[in-house]
Amino acid sequence: MQKYIAYHRVSTKKQGKSGLGLEAQRDTASAYLRTVPNSKLVAEFIEVEHGTRKGNHRPELAKTLAACRVHGAVLLIAKLDRLARNVAFTSNLMESGVEFICCDNPHANRLTIHILAAIAEDEAVRISDRTRQALAAARRRGVQLGGDRGNCAAIAKKGNRASARVRSEAAQRRASDLLPVIESIKAEGAQSLRQIADGLNQRGITTVRGGEWSAVQVMRVTEHATTLR
Repeated sequence: MQKYIAYHRVSTKKQGKSGLGLEAQRDTASAYLRTVPNSKLVAEFIEVEHGTRKGNHRPELAKTLAACRVHGAVLLIAKLDRLARNVAFTSNLMESGVEFICCDNPHANRLTIHILAAIAEDEAVRISDRTRQALAAARRRGVQLGGDRGNCAAIAKKGNRASARVRSEAAQRRASDLLPVIESIKAEGAQSLRQIADGLNQRGITTVRGGEWSAVQVMRVTEHATTLR
């Protein structure tokens, strides 16, 4: 079964309360899901954007992306046009590792965001070309260029440390995403690690490798979460 999590956005608090615009987005999302066999909407998040707090202030988007990672779900958006133009949305989505579907254009996915990012990448290429030209000019002037190629062992060690740091950051982000779910399970009465693991399994949340949770795995996640506090 493919899981989906819907993210809806309305512009003002009044609009959010009245349902103006929100119901249309919900209807669009529901209509799309009816066309997808074996699909399930597991959660819905609503972002109310105040006129004075637009741009990077999107707490519900952060919660949505975390929930998508926790459930292994696809982010479902009613319309792309209002979101893709937002720099915060684009950057958050690119860094989140979450796949998404736009109901008004199902063919638009992370590739669409990559295209938007390609504009910035093109500028980076141009800067790189100018740098190479400057280095070539420096060589012609007799300037000695190059790094420390006799220190390969230290360079390799530095690379290993960087790789370990990336893995650690990924584990901490996973723990951060799971923490609200674990706290919810505890609030329902779970006390032991085994009971928390059962709660995660009952919610259909898998481990990073797609398996079921054990008490030991819950302990590791909670240890990572403790370091984040």
